[in-house]
Amino acid sequence: MKVYAISDALFCIPIDVHTTELFEGIWPIPQGVSLNTYLVKGEKIALIDLVQDRHEASYHVEEALVSIGIDFSKIDYLVLNHLEPDHTGWLREFRERNPKAEIVATAKGVNLVKSFYKIDAGLRAVKDGESLDLGNGKSLTFFETPNIHWPETMVTWESSTGTLFSCDAFGSFGALGGRLFDDEFNETEHAFFEKETLRYYANIVASFSAFVEKGIQKISGLPITAIAPSHGMVWRRNVTAIIDRYLDYASYSKGLGKKEIALVWGSMYGNTRKGLDAVIKGIESEGVPYTIHQVPDDNISYILADVFKSAGIVIAAPTYEYAMFPPMAYAFDIFRRKHINHKTVLHIGSWGWVGGAKKEYEKAVADLKWNSLGSFEWVGSPTVKDLTDLEAQGRELAKAVKV
Repeated sequence: MKVYAISDALFCIPIDVHTTELFEGIWPIPQGVSLNTYLVKGEKIALIDLVQDRHEASYHVEEALVSIGIDFSKIDYLVLNHLEPDHTGWLREFRERNPKAEIVATAKGVNLVKSFYKIDAGLRAVKDGESLDLGNGKSLTFFETPNIHWPETMVTWESSTGTLFSCDAFGSFGALGGRLFDDEFNETEHAFFEKETLRYYANIVASFSAFVEKGIQKISGLPITAIAPSHGMVWRRNVTAIIDRYLDYASYSKGLGKKEIALVWGSMYGNTRKGLDAVIKGIESEGVPYTIHQVPDDNISYILADVFKSAGIVIAAPTYEYAMFPPMAYAFDIFRRKHINHKTVLHIGSWGWVGGAKKEYEKAVADLKWNSLGSFEWVGSPTVKDLTDLEAQGRELAKAVKV
């Protein structure tokens, strides 16, 4: 396993995980994900963020450390920016291998160490702005960044190199494939990681966008020359790019999405799809870009990313047994949980013997603070007039999004 030098005393050990398992038990990672552990060498040695004991990750970390002459027993401090098990799952085993290392976290993080791993000794709760001198000019300063995305989170800044160890903040899905730094990836690869960064944010962080803005404001005065997250590439050539990207994503939660439309649809026998085609015709006449996802065929992870970034949404689904089409109801539940608020939305759908989806939709819209342009429903197959009206509805939504 390769060790990457960020400087002569800072190192990264990235583990590429390829698995059919779902990230957090929910989100697919068909292109993998990286788990990054970092090492800082002064007179004393600090390891920053661990891995879970799966996919041989702990073995690879140990192998990498040995390659630079370090074993677990030489580590003086273990800094845990975030206690989620993908970054701490090997903690009990680490403690058995190294009973002397001081485990450093926020006060809430220390409490989670106790509750998750039943470790009570050798814990150090650090306060916001507190520093830890490692000697040889290496110093770590800790800044609390609560709710990005757990309440105990912090980031760690190494002052001599200007490196910010941000754990889940500024992270991304996607395996790194034997490279680490942003200047090692070409334009096509960056486009891929930009999509995976958005999906990661929408899936993992979207609910906490206000805290993302507060966290970025807190670190804004630091001379940051590299951002080193625990998932994804290390940014050293264009540090502001990933910060600006996260600020853009945070703004989407306030209704400042891209001027495009996400179409989410489901259809039992094709009647709702016929209506959606008419809406699409209206959208295309205004030249507004759009994405389209079918439920339940498309995974909610990808639907969520496009809905999150778009200013406009079309919800197209039939009534099912007096209520909303169940796969669409599930999508709405995820939108609610992830605080996908302040969108401009059109709802359409067919029904057979009786309606009912409209009532459920209108309640969901109120909860999400969406600006609804209306709910257009029809019985059975849409008529020529229905299709003409639906096309007009698509145009009106596109015009609203372009403003």
